[in-house]
Amino acid sequence: MRKLGIVLVHGRSMEPTLHEGDRLLVMYGARPRRGRLVIVRLPDDAAGAPRPLAVKRVSRRDPDGSDGWWIERDNPREGLDSWAVGAIPAHGIRARVILRLPNPQLRWPRLRMPPRGR
Repeated sequence: MRKLGIVLVHGRSMEPTLHEGDRLLVMYGARPRRGRLVIVRLPDDAAGAPRPLAVKRVSRRDPDGSDGWWIERDNPREGLDSWAVGAIPAHGIRARVILRLPNPQLRWPRLRMPPRGR
């Protein structure tokens, strides 16, 4: 059974699509789909330290024919993607983004109803 969850966006690698503080509804264990956003575990850095989970866009299957996926960022000036770390193995894709949730801190204009009888 697949499980739903909520993740919070940190960083700027997916701007202008996503912004710091955006909340995303995700489905863990869902298959990646080309063009869709996913939550991935990037490979450890050069010193062997684990990197945090990241939101990236699936662009295609690994061109080398493995079971991995090629992922990219929307902001070319921020973050890492497959151009720097290579394809992400299938087990590194943790969840698929279903939708961005509304930001509860945004203030919507109040609708004013005209007085009755007018």
